[in-house]
Amino acid sequence: MSTPESTVDKGAVVVGYDGSEQARKAVRWAAGEAAARGCGLVVVHVVGFMPLAEAAPGGGTWPGFLEAGQETAQRRAETLLGDVAQECRRAWPELAVSTRLLSGRAPEALADAAENADLLVIGSSGLTALPRLLVGSTADELLRECHRPIVVVRDSDEPAADEERKVVVGVDGSEAGVEAIGFAYDFADRHDCVLVALHVWSDLPLEAMAVNPTEHDREIVQERGTPVLDEVLAGHRDRYPDVAVRRVIAIDRPARALSEQAEGATLLVVGSHGRGPLRRALLGSVSRAVVHHAPCPVAVVRHHP
Repeated sequence: MSTPESTVDKGAVVVGYDGSEQARKAVRWAAGEAAARGCGLVVVHVVGFMPLAEAAPGGGTWPGFLEAGQETAQRRAETLLGDVAQECRRAWPELAVSTRLLSGRAPEALADAAENADLLVIGSSGLTALPRLLVGSTADELLRECHRPIVVVRDSDEPAADEERKVVVGVDGSEAGVEAIGFAYDFADRHDCVLVALHVWSDLPLEAMAVNPTEHDREIVQERGTPVLDEVLAGHRDRYPDVAVRRVIAIDRPARALSEQAEGATLLVVGSHGRGPLRRALLGSVSRAVVHHAPCPVAVVRHHP
């Protein structure tokens, strides 16, 4: 039985689930994160129905046929939700798990469900024949419209027991970037990870990225990038004294540098946009690029004025 909307706890982790294996991985990731946070998990399944006039050939409505199809889809969705909720309860016995069955467009329904949540989690692909395109458009819309932090769970291997666990965060000095750093510190502290703070110097013209930087270039970038890292990291050291931080300053295309640093990472964290109108557009494209291509789960954190 799905939990009514009014009973969803504020501060929960909300995850979208459509029955696919990718979505199941997202649910398990979300359950582990909810358990680590000590909050509830809300698993949401969205059943999308096209308008009756569009669904019936020749403009007919076939109301009985369509209603039966909707009922069948809803029963299947309830079964899927019940099964995955039980799976989470078996793996995390202390975790409070609830479910919600919604109808409509997935981006809008998921954003509404996560309105009071601390985190929204989605998978990287679904059940469609064109998962990269369709889920990409859903993710893009959520990244534009949803005000909560979003984690996109991608296929990745967990670090081996003897490997360093790390969280990578992009640092650009923007307000959204500062909030991303707070999110990354908090995650690294809970999961006993090293925090890799990456500042990519991208004030150079884009064509300059095509040539190898000289040692002089590197010295200038190091000199200018160090104060940026100092400023944005300073406020978190006292709050998270146990988090080890490794600083990296690079001259590269931001999406490529972030993805390279994220190899073997537990999580990659980026802000939703950068500094000024041009930066806002560029970092928006960076966040979309890493969501689709990063080798680990990606968290996108928006700035709230």
